[in-house]
Formats: sequence, structure tokens, C-alpha cells
Amino acid sequence: MTETPQTAPSDDHAFAAWVAELAGQRLLAVRGEGLEGRELKDAGDAAAQALIAELLATHRPDDAVLSEEAADDKARLDAERVWIIDPLDGTREFSEPPRDDWAVHVALWAGGDLVAGAVAQPALGETFVTGQSVELAPRTSEKVRIAVSRTRPPAFVEAMAAEMDAELVPMGSAGVKMMSVVRDVADAYVHAGGQYEWDSAAPVAVARAVGLHTSRVDGSALVYNQPDVSLPDLIVCRPELAADILAFVERHGTQ
Repeated sequence: MTETPQTAPSDDHAFAAWVAELAGQRLLAVRGEGLEGRELKDAGDAAAQALIAELLATHRPDDAVLSEEAADDKARLDAERVWIIDPLDGTREFSEPPRDDWAVHVALWAGGDLVAGAVAQPALGETFVTGQSVELAPRTSEKVRIAVSRTRPPAFVEAMAAEMDAELVPMGSAGVKMMSVVRDVADAYVHAGGQYEWDSAAPVAVARAVGLHTSRVDGSALVYNQPDVSLPDLIVCRPELAADILAFVERHGTQ
């Protein structure tokens, strides 16, 4: 790590972006080491986790951490501030250069809700972060676009797309799918196949910050820093689509 402690931003929004971008740089370096397949996936997970853990321990030593790649210390449940981390979201895509649909998630939970977050897409050269005055731009596509898994699109989303006359847009990484709505590459991401808090915390924080609808598929709130970190379903979409998506799920379910 070349950065000195003095370079760390004090602002939590900027700090989240800084950590995510440094981890992204480390991941790009790992990607260039000539590893392939499982070796590349494991090396990426380990390198990003080690760097993020070091940065948090150095610059936010009093905060708790929940990370996909570390043991869950339940002391976080009594902490005032908890960083929720996915060091490498989309390991499959990361291991398939030159794919860019993988991400680093860094979110901060405090006072019962998400308060800051950043999603870095290093191979895309972009970081999406809270704390900025950004308004959601008008939709540029007449046809509704729904982001789905490129390897296992759920049948209920295919049925939903047919009913809404929508187009399915396949891509990897949960965070990338949510950021695709922020980027106007898609208009909605609907998932019910099982996820964990770290899969969605940072992307949901960013999505909320730009005015997108975020909820569970039954319309209830997404709640973080829970004893059970499973958070198996969610909707992230443009606000004008939320009612139709929720109504479809209520009528047909997610099976």
C-alpha cells in the first residue's frame, strides 16, 4: 500500500469511494499476474479483502466490519458504525478478462440504516458513490430494460418482462446490475434467488442516493446489520416502475 494514513478522506462518503478504488486497483494488478480460473478468483478475493481490512483497521479502527471474506464478529450488532463489505462482487466475471461487470462494494451502516456507500467498477474505470448531489436522469429507452444474470436468469423475471413488454439485459455481479440502473443501462433489477447483506448494501446506498426505488420484493424495507445476514431478494428500479413490478410479484410470486 503506497498511500500514507494522511491521504485517507475524513468524510465517510469519500472514504468509501477511496477504499473501493484502492481495492479495485489492487484487483486490476492481480488480474495482470497471469493467473486463471479458480486461482485468479481466490487471489482476487484474498488481495481485496486484505487491503480493505488494512485500510479500515488503520483509518476507522473503532468501527465494526461485516465482510463476505471474513468471519462474522457479532459484536457488530452492538456497534454504532458497521462497514459492510464485498471485496469482489462477481468473481466469475473477474476471472474472465477483459469483462468489466464485476465490482467492489463498500458501505457504512450507522444509526439503523445505510448512511454511505461506494461501488467501484475498476475495469470500467468508474466509481459510484453517495454524498453527491446527483439527480436521476430521464430514461433514454422507450422499452423497459431489466438487468438479469447472464448465467441464470430467473423464470419469474422472464415472465415479468413478457407482461411489461420489457427487454432483458444480461450481465454479471449483483452490484453491476444495480449500478446499471443508476447508469441508465437498465431500468430495473429484480432478484429473488438468494443474496447476503454485502451483495446489496453499497449498491442500495448508491441507488437510494440518486432517487431509485429500493425494497424487498414484497415492498418492505431492506434492513442491514442483522443477526442473520441473508437478504435473499430485492428490487432496485426507477420509481415509476415500482408499482407495476410489486404488483406482478404480488400476483405471481417469484417461483
